[in-house]
Amino acid sequence: QVQLVESGGGLVQAGGSLRLSCVASGGSTSHYTMGWFRRAPGKQRELVATITSDEITSYSDSAKGRFTISRDNDKNAVYLRMNSLIPEDTAEYYCNARYTFYSYWGQGTQVTVSS
Repeated sequence: QVQLVESGGGLVQAGGSLRLSCVASGGSTSHYTMGWFRRAPGKQRELVATITSDEITSYSDSAKGRFTISRDNDKNAVYLRMNSLIPEDTAEYYCNARYTFYSYWGQGTQVTVSS
């Protein structure tokens, strides 16, 4: 079973940047589609970005142009570089690994953007 551990969250001022990391253990995720999701207070979880095993990326409208998802299969990791952060980006960010009917989640890392 794959375990995912996120890190890199924190408190940042509007306009700042953060880089989230998600490291997998318990198996290789090189053939998984990896994704970042977030849940803001009082809102449903939403997709932020995904990257396939072929490194095809996709982004939510709110993330396009500001966030970049990448992966390093040698490190069994996926990253989310977030630039030009705004208070609306405040949320718990979760890493997801998905392959056929398998789907694994990390415990989340909190990102708080102050105005």
